[in-house]
Amino acid sequence: MKNKMTALMALIIAMAMLVTAMTGFAFAETEGAAEEGAADFTLWNEDAPALKALVEYVETVTDESSPDYIPPVDRIATFDMDGTLCAELNPTYLEYYLLARRILADPSYHPDTEMLEFGRMLRDHAMDRSFPDGMDLLHANHAAKAYAGMTLNEFADFVTRQLVREADGFDGMTYAETFYQPMIEVVEYLQANGFKCYIVSGSDRFICRTYVEGVLDIPYENIIGMDVQLEATNQGDEDGVRYVYTSNDTLVRTDNLVIKNLKTNKVLLIAREIGRQPVLSFGNSGGDTAMHNYTIFHNRYKSAAFMLIADDEVRDYGNAEKVQPLKEKWEESGYHVISMANDWKTIYGEDVVKTNEFHWLDDLAEDIVPIDAPAQPSAEQDVQYVMYLGTNDKDSNKPVYTQAEAKEMLKSILIRHFGGYTVQEADGGWIDDGKEYQEYTLVIYLSDTTEEAIHAAADELIQAFNQSSVLIQKNPTATEFYSGSAK
Repeated sequence: MKNKMTALMALIIAMAMLVTAMTGFAFAETEGAAEEGAADFTLWNEDAPALKALVEYVETVTDESSPDYIPPVDRIATFDMDGTLCAELNPTYLEYYLLARRILADPSYHPDTEMLEFGRMLRDHAMDRSFPDGMDLLHANHAAKAYAGMTLNEFADFVTRQLVREADGFDGMTYAETFYQPMIEVVEYLQANGFKCYIVSGSDRFICRTYVEGVLDIPYENIIGMDVQLEATNQGDEDGVRYVYTSNDTLVRTDNLVIKNLKTNKVLLIAREIGRQPVLSFGNSGGDTAMHNYTIFHNRYKSAAFMLIADDEVRDYGNAEKVQPLKEKWEESGYHVISMANDWKTIYGEDVVKTNEFHWLDDLAEDIVPIDAPAQPSAEQDVQYVMYLGTNDKDSNKPVYTQAEAKEMLKSILIRHFGGYTVQEADGGWIDDGKEYQEYTLVIYLSDTTEEAIHAAADELIQAFNQSSVLIQKNPTATEFYSGSAK
């Protein structure tokens, strides 16, 4: 009996020691998690109140034993883009910068007089931000028109070409690199703790997708922004509910603005595209307050909103005096305030230097003749368009028609579009994967026409001959119809 009691006591003591050890391990694990959370933020000052509030919030709602626990499926965090994740005014909004360059510095675009005036207004007022009332919608509608007709790949290429330029007002940084490094840490920290992060921006959705690529691990489907209507290349005026997308189609932008994603429009798109109420929201301006309020009001989960203020006048172009009333207003609204000046060890990285030198006006100074400007009598120049049309099917690489049929098909299309034409026959050839290909090619010369008419004919030729594209050359030339010397 004594031996049995001794064995029982030994078992009880061993179990007690095991419980103590497990409790100690659990405490150490929790304590370690807190230290790990702080370690995720190497670019923040440790005493930043907003950072402390964020880490405490995340640790609470991811603790399964907490009454405020949020299942991973409902851990939704929304971020504004400009001024929240990246630079906003250097010297103006990125989307304003892109549109100004499209209108004033893109050789492939020919603005009309009204568009050119808008581009000059963007250029001339960006530095002092003295834009007219209603600029948000003015810009959105002009942007829709300026980019209309571009495929999504062409638009992404255009945006990328501008992003690799040196950021105005800084040394050591391109526009593609103008992200706030401490906010990248926030996104990565939340994702590591099971949050799904969304960008909800007033900027064009497709600008944001290109901008974020390679910087933040946020998939395209999690990026919401301003939208224009898209259509298929050959859709024309036919409604999308009736038109059938084909192998000859790609998607192009139209000039039809669908939505400017600001204020309550952000809430509507969150409900429509995410389908869940966010529990975290990050912004920097009055355009984000509706999204913040949607997050923190009537939420079944513990929620929080963070507002970033641009108060750093040394490393960035902030204005501490101007944003002080905003800081007080945001705090009264129940938002946590992030101070760029006081909370961050760096903004863009230690190698980036603010220069206070802007080349905005110089870069966009040259005037462009709008396409609807009246012709100048002293400059009687014409443009000769040369089109190179291949006749092999793009899919099979075999001739679509016989040579005689190809010329007849071409003739019918050119007569309908231009009334006349000049065509030369040529032979094309190339090697692909070690195999040689030959193609009967038709070279078309056209004058006294417009680029719009050329593109309309090219669209029909691409479809009729099943081509990927038609090569078009524009050659400035002087045209004269000579009738012989005067008698």
